[in-house]
Amino acid sequence: MLTEARVRELLFPLELNLTPTQVGRILTYLDLLERWNRKINLTAVREPEACVTRHFGESLYLARSMELEGRLLDIGSGAGFPGLALKIEFPALAVTLLEPIAKKRAFLKEVVRACEMKMVEVVGDRLEDFARRSPPAFFDTATARAVGGLEDLVSLASRCLKPSGRIVLWLSEKQASRLPAMESCIAWDPPIPLPHHGVICCGRPECST
Repeated sequence: MLTEARVRELLFPLELNLTPTQVGRILTYLDLLERWNRKINLTAVREPEACVTRHFGESLYLARSMELEGRLLDIGSGAGFPGLALKIEFPALAVTLLEPIAKKRAFLKEVVRACEMKMVEVVGDRLEDFARRSPPAFFDTATARAVGGLEDLVSLASRCLKPSGRIVLWLSEKQASRLPAMESCIAWDPPIPLPHHGVICCGRPECST
C-alpha cells in the first residue's frame, strides 16, 4: 500500500496541488482498484505506482489547464478514469458515469461509497442509447479516455452538451491528428501534451447537432 508521501512524490512532476483529503481518496480508490483488479479486468496497469502516474496523474493533469464545474458526463468510465479522478479534484461536480458492463458499474459504485462522493450517478447505458434518451443540452463537459469510434463519439457526445459545453478527450497523438479533418462541428483547441505519452484534446461545438 502506498503512503500519502509516496503519492505526492509520484504526482510532484505534474505540479498538482492536492489536499490531504484528496490524497486520502486516491489511496482509498487505489486500494479498491488493486483488490477488484484481481477478480475482474478493470485495467491492464496493475503496479500501484504506475496506476498513480498513468491513471490518476493523466486524469488530474487537466486541472492544470481548466476548472470544471456544473455537470460532467464521463463516457465509457471503465475503472473510473478520468471521471472519478476529476471528481476528486473538483468535488462540486455532478458526475454521470456511463459504463455498460455490470461488474465495472459495481466497482464504480463501491469507489463512490468508499470515497464518500456525493452527486455521482452510475448509468448502464452505451452512449448512443444515452444520447437518444437524455435531456438535450444538459452537460457542461463530456470526457472520454482511450476511445475508439472517435467520430461517432464526438457527434453523440455533442448532443448531450449545453451550447457552452466542451468535449475533453485523452488520446494518442495519432488519434488527435485526425480531429481537425472530422466533420463534427467542433472547434478544437491545441492539444495539451501529457508528460508520459498522449495528449488531452478540448473542443466546443460550433453548430447544432
